[in-house]
Amino acid sequence: MLACGAGDGGRARIILATLVTSAAVMENSPMLDLVRWLRFRWRLRPKQATGDKAYATLENIKGLEDDGVKAYLPLPNWSRRPGYYGQEEFTYLPERDVYGCPQGQELARRESSQGDNAHFYRAATGVCQACPVMSACTSSSKGRAIRRPFDQAYIERVRRYHGTEAYMRAIRKRQVWVEPLFGEAKTLHGLRRFHLRGIEKVNIEDLMIAAGQNLKRLLKYSGTRPAPQALAVLASVFLALRRTILPFIGAIASPAPAFAT
Repeated sequence: MLACGAGDGGRARIILATLVTSAAVMENSPMLDLVRWLRFRWRLRPKQATGDKAYATLENIKGLEDDGVKAYLPLPNWSRRPGYYGQEEFTYLPERDVYGCPQGQELARRESSQGDNAHFYRAATGVCQACPVMSACTSSSKGRAIRRPFDQAYIERVRRYHGTEAYMRAIRKRQVWVEPLFGEAKTLHGLRRFHLRGIEKVNIEDLMIAAGQNLKRLLKYSGTRPAPQALAVLASVFLALRRTILPFIGAIASPAPAFAT
C-alpha cells in the first residue's frame, strides 16, 4: 500500500489531508484530487503547490496551473537519452514554429499526433547525415526528431519558476518542514506497518496517525509550549491508544470495496 498526504507547508506543519491507496496506484496520481479536496474541505486558496520530481507529470502541472495554483515542481528530463543531446540543447522558435539545433540547423514540424498529444519536429535527413556531431545527437539514419507536447507551454511556464527565489524557498521549506513529518510518523506513530487490512480501514488508521501529529502541533503552538519530553510522552500515549482502538475499528468497519485502478 502507498500512503500520501498534503501539508500546509508553513512552520506549523499541519497535515491537511491523507490518503492510502493500493500499491498499483502511482504516487503522483492522487495529487490533483488531494489538492482540490482540501481546497473544498478547508476553504483554502493555495497560491502554490510544492512536490518532488515524481509529481511533475504533465497532467498534474496542467491541472494545478488551470486551477490558479503555481506548480513548484522540479521537472524531470523526459527527453534525455544517455550519450545524446537532450531537448534542452534545442531552441524553439515560436514565430516560425521550428527548432534550432546546436549546429544552427532547423527542425521543421513534420506531423502531429492526437494519440501522442504532441507535434513532431525533424531535421532533413541529408542535413543530419552531413553534420559533424551527428553521433552525439542521434542514432537514427532519418535524422534527429523532437517531440513537443501540445501543452508544452505549461512545462515552459513551470521551468521559468525555477529561477525565482520564491521557488527555491518553497523547495527548501519542503525539505526541512514537510518531509520530516513522514519520518516522524514512521518512528513515533507506527506508520511503518499498518495493523489493519483493506483500503477503508487503513485510511482510518492513517487519519488517526495524522490526527496525533496535528494534536502535538496544536499543543506546541497554543502558547503552552510543552517540553520535548512531554511531546514524546504524548506520542507514546497516542500510539498506545491507537493500538487499543484499532481492534474495534477492524470489527465495526464495513468490508473494503474493490479498488479500481
